[in-house]
Formats: sequence, structure tokens, C-alpha cells
Amino acid sequence: MTALVARPLPQHRRVDQRHQLIAVAHLRLMIVMLLFAAGVTLVLGRLVMLGFTAEAPDRSGAGASLVGRDDIVDRNGAPLARTIEAWAIGVQPEKVLGDKLALAENLADLMPDHDASYFYALLTKPVRFTYLERHASPALVNAVHALGEPGLTFGREAERLYPQSTLAAHVLGYIGPSGDDPTVLGRAGVERAFEDRLIDPAYHGQPLALSIDARVQAALESELGHAMATMQAKGATGVVLDVDTGEVLSMVSMPTFNPNRLQGANAEALRNNVTQSVYELGSTFKPIAMATAIDTGVVTDMARRFDATKPLHVGGFTIHDHDGENRWLDIPETLIHSSNIATARIADEIGKDRMQAMFKALGFDTRPDIELKEKGRPIWPTYWARTTVMTTAYGHGIAVTPLQLASAYATMVNGGTWRPATLMKLAPGRAPQGRRVLSEATSARMRQLLRLIVTQGTGRKGEAPGYRVGGKTGTAEVSGKGGYSRNTNVSTFAAAFPMDRPRYVVVAMLDSPKRVQENSFQTTAAYTAAPVVSRFILRAGTMLGVMPDETKDIDVSELLPLLWRQPNENGKDPE
Repeated sequence: MTALVARPLPQHRRVDQRHQLIAVAHLRLMIVMLLFAAGVTLVLGRLVMLGFTAEAPDRSGAGASLVGRDDIVDRNGAPLARTIEAWAIGVQPEKVLGDKLALAENLADLMPDHDASYFYALLTKPVRFTYLERHASPALVNAVHALGEPGLTFGREAERLYPQSTLAAHVLGYIGPSGDDPTVLGRAGVERAFEDRLIDPAYHGQPLALSIDARVQAALESELGHAMATMQAKGATGVVLDVDTGEVLSMVSMPTFNPNRLQGANAEALRNNVTQSVYELGSTFKPIAMATAIDTGVVTDMARRFDATKPLHVGGFTIHDHDGENRWLDIPETLIHSSNIATARIADEIGKDRMQAMFKALGFDTRPDIELKEKGRPIWPTYWARTTVMTTAYGHGIAVTPLQLASAYATMVNGGTWRPATLMKLAPGRAPQGRRVLSEATSARMRQLLRLIVTQGTGRKGEAPGYRVGGKTGTAEVSGKGGYSRNTNVSTFAAAFPMDRPRYVVVAMLDSPKRVQENSFQTTAAYTAAPVVSRFILRAGTMLGVMPDETKDIDVSELLPLLWRQPNENGKDPE
């Protein structure tokens, strides 16, 4: 039997078979590539659709408008407001795959500012996208990401950061949308007042330098905050002003807010009481009236005396002294003992026209002159009767802002020139010219009188050894619908230092302080506001470049013999 032997295929058949195998492989590869391309196309298409349909984070508002917003710094370059790149955490509720209630509880554990019910409401909100947190730290982002929920989203966006938290909050203000307008703009403070400057491309990268000194600001906030808390006051305000330039070194309004987190801040906290609120500032007006009398020639002799032996009756009104001396008082004594009666008699001689002219020259009839938009309108008497002239001389019947009072005191001690207040850091020699209100001689006399009030009178607790403080206390009853409250007052101390060469004015005010041990159960300015100024100057004087020196002082020797002079046997002016 013959065996079968495999015969090899011809060469051309083997070549054809190899070509067929290669063609099949190419076909399969092409199919795989087409399937891959289709998958990529599907994913890209889905992403595009999501881009059009999902309510993604709004970068046309916060992010876009903040990218070119310049920083704000204090006069020494310390950052007060910055634009940084931050994280935002959001959610697409319809994309959440897990248990929404469990997810809400996990989010509440990671972000304890809100409870689980808050986050559950967001997770079930009928929207395509909503934010969970706009100011997230990288650590928080990592923790939320670790939850593994695909419906959560994470994005980078520009954020306005106030690194000093509540420091100078009312000066800086805040940003945000307004009503139905989603555009993020400055809504208060410097952020609002200098909006155009902060976003101007011509200044891009150049921080806006303010006149504020962060160290001085912190010191005044600390002292006012302590006083407000211990005396259970409704509010507190303070301002530090350069008497020669009008630069504001510190501006404090309490209660305050954190511009990083506006949630929960009420209208009272957002209000800048230094520039928006007007007050009857009581006896702090008496030096202004006295300066008017001296400058207009009504008073030419410091020894001239006025009858304060008994209350003054004018028409149906009676003017009393708080702690009357019940005697005739000369000019220094009128201020040292803060006599309403003697001041009213002097104002009566000044008259309506000259008193109004002085108040207008100091800007008391208009809103305060400063860059901020938040400015209150003073309460200006509609009818200037004889009694109106008398009462406004000791700070009743007219109401102005604490800033306006500070500018008036700067005018009294700087040689007599009124200048507008400014929050801009001024270059040396660039102070505004201002307008002359008082003569140099009147200003020099007022420096002496203000110093005597602190060394001999109601301002004793405002003294800061070595700093030669001068100033005036003012305690005014708070007016309401039912008239003036005898149990509630606004206490103010307006001061300047050093009086031999004044450089700064400091005004501190407490609204409705209570009688507590801290103020010896007294709510007058001598026991409430004056000690605040004393502690502040001792703490911040050197920061302001004033070195304490107890060997220096303003010369008041010519006025000292006028103090405590006794009347004659009839109680009459011996003159």
C-alpha cells in the first residue's frame, strides 16, 4: 500500500493567504479605531452638552471681575485686601448617585458652619448646579473629594480676601452682587469708593495705599472693643486724624463685621457710624463756641467772667449746669468746669450769624468730606432762635458725625486751617491747601485751653503721661420720640496730642454705656470715653512717631492765675 505524502502548496498560494490575513487584521484594527474614535466623540459631545446645559459656576461674576482688581494696603504696605485664586465646591443635584441624606450628613461633618438639613436642601434643590462652599481651603477640597461622589464639582476661581479679618472692616467695605445684577462690584467702603481705580488696567498690579495704619487701627479697635464690652455699650466709634494733612490713621465703628463672611451681618453691623451716623455731641462743642468768641472778638480777655451763679432762663427754657460751680466763671473756668450756663451766655453774644458762619466753615451743614460714599447728613436747625444759638454752643440741637468733630478739632489746634479728611496716603508736601477758619492766635489760645481741660478739668482721665494731651469731654442725652432720655447718653472725648506741637486728633465715643464698676458707675465721658483715649495714646503714641517726654509741655502759665478765683461777697463779677 502506497503511503500518502503532503505536498507543499505552491509559492503563489502561500503569498495570497498571507495577504488575506493581513487584510483581515487591518480591517479589525480599523474597526477598533473607529469604535475608539466614536467613544471619544461621544465623551466630547457629552462634555460640550454639559457645558451648554449645566448651571456651572458663574465665573462672569466673582471670578472674572476680580482677576484685575488691585490689592489694598495700609500706609506701610501691610495687605488689607487681596485677590487670590481660591477653591469653590459645588454640586449638580441630578448627578448625585449616592444617598443624598447620608451625603448631607458627611458634608455637615466637614463644613460645620451649616447642619445636614442645610446641605440636604442644596442636594435636592431643583437646579442643575449650586455652590456648597465658595471659600474652601485645599484641605477641605481634598476631604470632600474623598467622599467619592461624582455629583460634586470642584473649581478654581478668583476670590477677594481680607487677610486681617475684621480689621478696618468699615474702611475697606466689601464686594458682591446687588439685587438682580450678578456683577460683583464694591458695595461699601474703599471697595466702592475706589471701584474705578481698583479695576483700572492702567494701575494693574499697583496696590492702592490707604492712609490707615494697621497697627494704630488694631490698637484703637482693641481699646474701644474692650470698653464697649465691659460697659455694655450699644456701640462705639473712634477716629485718629493727622491734624496737618487730614489723613485718617484709624477709623473704627462697632459693632463690626467680617468682610470675608457677610452671612449673618445685620444692617447695624454694616453701618459705618463714623461717617454715616450723626449725634448730638454735647460739650465737645464748647471749645468750638469759645474759639468762635475769641476769633470774632466777642471775648478779648481770658479774665472776663460770666454769671453761672444760677440756672439761665430764656423764654420757656431753663439751662442748667451738670455740676454747677454756682459762681461767676472766667474763660478757662468755663471750659474746665464745662459750664452750659456760661457757654450759653457767650453764645448769646456771638449771635446767630457768627455762630452759623463758624459751623458752616467747619462743614457742619453738609455731609462729611471724605472719599467714602456712606455719609450721613447732619441735623441742622431749621430755625435759629435765640435759644438755638445757645444750645448748639454746647452741642444740643445740632448733630454731626464723629469724623466732622475730629476735623473741627484738627482745625482748632493746627493753626486754624480746615482740611477735608482723606483715606488716601498722601506724599510729603501733598496735603490739600484747605481753608482758613481761625487765626493762628486763636488756634494757639485754644491749644492752651484744651490742655488745661485735661490737666485741671473734666478731661483728667484722658491724660497720657509724657504725651501732653488736650481735649474736651462731651456727654449728651440720647434723643428719641419721647424726648431726651435721662438714663441713656452718648459720651465722647475729643483730644489732640502733643499740645505743644499737635500732630494727631483722637475722638472716641461710646453709645449708651451702662453704669458698671469699670466706669465707677458713671456714664459721663470723663469716666467712659476719656480713659479709652488715654490707654490708646499710651499704646499707639510711639507708633505714630510721638515720643513721650515729661519735660515738655505747652506754656499755660499766663492762664493758671485765673483759675479758682473767688467772687466778691455779693457773688457778683468783681469786674
